[in-house]
Amino acid sequence: MRVLKQARNKALVVSLLLTTSLAGASASWAETITEALALAYSGNPTLNAQRAAVRATDENVPLAKSGLRPFIEGNAYKGRTHTKTFSPLGTTTTDLTPYGFGVTISQVLWDSWKTQNNVAAAESGVLAQRETLRNTEQNVLFDAATAYMDVIRDTQIASYRASALSFLDELVRSERARFDVGESTRTDTAQAQAQQAGARGLASAAKAQLKSSQAIYRQIVGKEPGKLTMPKAAVAKIPSSLDQALQIAYAQHPAILATRHLVDVAMYNVKSAESSFLPTISLQGKLSKDYDVAKNTDRESASIMANLNIPIYQGGKASATVRQNKETLGQRRIEVDQAVDNVRAAVVSAYSQLEAARASAEGYDAQLRAAQIALNGVQEERRVGQRTTLDVLNTQSDVLDAQILLAQSRRNVVVASYAVLSAIGRLTADDLSLKVARYDPEDHYVVVKDKWYGLRTPTGE
Repeated sequence: MRVLKQARNKALVVSLLLTTSLAGASASWAETITEALALAYSGNPTLNAQRAAVRATDENVPLAKSGLRPFIEGNAYKGRTHTKTFSPLGTTTTDLTPYGFGVTISQVLWDSWKTQNNVAAAESGVLAQRETLRNTEQNVLFDAATAYMDVIRDTQIASYRASALSFLDELVRSERARFDVGESTRTDTAQAQAQQAGARGLASAAKAQLKSSQAIYRQIVGKEPGKLTMPKAAVAKIPSSLDQALQIAYAQHPAILATRHLVDVAMYNVKSAESSFLPTISLQGKLSKDYDVAKNTDRESASIMANLNIPIYQGGKASATVRQNKETLGQRRIEVDQAVDNVRAAVVSAYSQLEAARASAEGYDAQLRAAQIALNGVQEERRVGQRTTLDVLNTQSDVLDAQILLAQSRRNVVVASYAVLSAIGRLTADDLSLKVARYDPEDHYVVVKDKWYGLRTPTGE
């Protein structure tokens, strides 16, 4: 009987630990979600690759500006000629060894605003790429927040599964002790053993899921998860109403702004293509010096020439290019409407998910408290013979289900809050006040936009 009483007390202690494990773990964890987001902002390869894409796009501006910059070309030659001339007076042989060098300078003076339109298109392309970068930043930070909460959720579930298995281990030992003294039946013991076997498999599955979430966290954040602390939902930064959120999203979301800039790119491309039908004025200067060793002569020459080119017919290429660019412009305008619709759907969905997650968390919290009270009561009633082992198993299963549902709903509340911020375009390092060195794409652009020469990038590569 003493062994039976000790087993009962130990099982009760394990069940009580189920309700306190979350609070105790949260108090001891240290790594915050903002630290994880800062690590993702600084080192995520997807985000760094997009930053490199922005820097590459910056170079389109000096490329476009080169259309009205001079082209300088040097040339040199050296050769030998042997000539025989036959006439009635005889044969004359001439050997020449000419060589020389020269410089040609070409400068377009006016190209019917083609270069200006190309520059404007390139600048709009830079702005579009920056918005794409901002959208990528939001996606990476949202993925990091999701991975962070997945690790916390799966850590809790694995802990709950392990605690439930320990509870069932103690219950099986209790039932065996009771059976030995004649207070239990073989059926009670078999029921506890069946639940124990199932719990062991679920505990192993929970550990595997936790390892998977930790691997995804490592992929996004750049390091193995430490002791993560349960964060609060980012509700302080969320607009108070859905209408206000939609207004902010329409005005600020990078996916919408990027498509609007792409409309500008397409519009300037149409104007640039239309310039192919207009005249071009250019200036060309040449300076050369030629020598002939055999005759011991040299000649210097210099010329400057203005050229006016008036296109008449280019085989239909120019016309097709204009038509193609106009169709692209129409496509870009449609894509703006598509982006607006996508953002609106994302905002409404995120808001709905946040409200549902909040309601679920409140309900599951109440469910867990009630289930825990029921479990304690059933255990006491079982001791005096008013409840069976099956009643204890069913009630303990209710506690475990409530704990898992509550862990999932708490995770969903936090993730949904970050989803709302992402949907309205406010999930950036600046909006979250992350303690990181900000990446400013303007720094690189200022260095290269008017650069005339140089093979090295601003970083020295």
